[in-house]
Amino acid sequence: MFDLDGTLLRSDKTISPYTTKVLQKCRERGLILGIATARSEMNARRFISEVNPEIVVSSNGALVSFKGKSIYRCEFSKEDTKTIIDTARAALGSDCEITVDTADKHYWNYKVFPLDLDSSWGETTYTDYSRFCETALKICIGFKDEELARQIADSVGDCSYFKFSDGDWYQFSRKLATKENAVAELSKAVGIETADITAFGDDFIDIKMLRVCGKGVAVGNAINEVKKIADVVIDTNDNDGIAKYLSDVYNL
Repeated sequence: MFDLDGTLLRSDKTISPYTTKVLQKCRERGLILGIATARSEMNARRFISEVNPEIVVSSNGALVSFKGKSIYRCEFSKEDTKTIIDTARAALGSDCEITVDTADKHYWNYKVFPLDLDSSWGETTYTDYSRFCETALKICIGFKDEELARQIADSVGDCSYFKFSDGDWYQFSRKLATKENAVAELSKAVGIETADITAFGDDFIDIKMLRVCGKGVAVGNAINEVKKIADVVIDTNDNDGIAKYLSDVYNL
């Protein structure tokens, strides 16, 4: 189970030819491949097509699919989505930056066009959120204040939040919309034992997934908190850490 950004992807948001070749050998060997990403499925499609995984965990665990079929969804209602957005806009101003993942779209109101910030993002839909009315798998809001993040989360029930390690953004989702819970739901739905899963990650949101899986692997560029709990620390994402590890373990 591979996290994408900072883990399977290099810093330039690409998968190396060597890693692609190793993943193909894994498929030929009969190994089941999975992606577990904070990106929406829409914004991960480019990499899904490259990896061709049987398992896709997107929006940080809010949506899980197996062989193209959705098996788990954990989302905010339209009413709760509106409450979170309205609470943020009241505190930060109507032009505060927000992204929303739904099952089939990624919405944004960035001051800069998303593809100018990161060319790896998939299709995006602009909205000013003034009349936004959708269920949401994940909501991200740009600001610094943790107390405000707590207040926004408390404005609806069953909501968790965390701050990204690489910027002033908070993510809001249902409490069970996590990578580790997605792994548990996957295990129940398709009979894959968590003990048989190897998970790879680099950031805070990967820690519990690495813990619940049979083996947790941190890439060399992972934050220290991830390295401390990992069973194995491998080479960095820019040095084909995952491909080297898989080649060694499975004699590819």
